[in-house]
Amino acid sequence: MARKQTHNELEAVYVISVAAALSGMHPQTLRIYERRGLIEPFRTPGGPRRYSDADLERLSLIQDLTSQGINIEGVKRIMRLEAENEALRNEVRRLRRRMKVIEEAAVLAAQESQRPYRTEILVRRDIMGLPDLPG
Repeated sequence: MARKQTHNELEAVYVISVAAALSGMHPQTLRIYERRGLIEPFRTPGGPRRYSDADLERLSLIQDLTSQGINIEGVKRIMRLEAENEALRNEVRRLRRRMKVIEEAAVLAAQESQRPYRTEILVRRDIMGLPDLPG
């Protein structure tokens, strides 16, 4: 039976030598960054690493930060804070969308409360003992 491919698996197309060449790094550097927890390439069922474009962007950021003199632990912290910041931005966007829906519902409710209400009461004449109305 064929195994369904995951999103990460479909995006991770570069073997380590190609990812290293594209990022301008040595393959061993990529392995070190993986061991240090800076990058997590997809692993095929046989074990070889596969890198995606997102991984290459991450490697570029790592290279940028380390070239500025930031050590690996500093890079990890910066990347963790950036991920946390992005998650918070997403949460703010989600809450703003939700707030907009709530505000729209409140406006509709306020408009509804300004309308005069017409009340109708349905009565079963047989139960109430009322005479039938002429036809």
